[in-house]
Amino acid sequence: MPAVYVCPLSRLEQTVTQSGASHIATLINQDTPVKRPPSVAEENHLLLGFNDISTPMDGMTLPGAEHMDAYLDFVRRWDRKLPLVVHCWAGVSRSTAGAFTALCLLRPDLPETEIAARLRRGSPEATPNARLIALADARLERNGRMIAAVQEIGRGINAFEGTIFSLAIDE
Repeated sequence: MPAVYVCPLSRLEQTVTQSGASHIATLINQDTPVKRPPSVAEENHLLLGFNDISTPMDGMTLPGAEHMDAYLDFVRRWDRKLPLVVHCWAGVSRSTAGAFTALCLLRPDLPETEIAARLRRGSPEATPNARLIALADARLERNGRMIAAVQEIGRGINAFEGTIFSLAIDE
């Protein structure tokens, strides 16, 4: 069953190995070194560099439409034969926004509130980046429903790193 796995950078190789993932989406600060596990082909690794911010800040890269477009294109190209791992530094904000967005893209038949509830069940720490959610909501023409669903689950519990979890596509 195809699934999207979420993890922090520190658990990337372990998550890829245990899940058997064929694709990785890295959503992380631009200058952070990320070692791609050798089992994942280079063309199956998307690395997007931006900071975990929702409003402009001096010296930081705000997630933009170009990042969201590249991410959505990558998810569309994923063949779904083996899992996709989405990760950021902590596995709490950018990566959970990415997983939520992937399911909204791949399962337009599911209500955003159901996907958000599944996200919360998978990760008590999940606090999806509000800017990424707003960008995805606009690109997927969800008319604010993605934003509202994430606001409904609220901020996750404080943690240095998030729980490794997965969201099945066909659940």
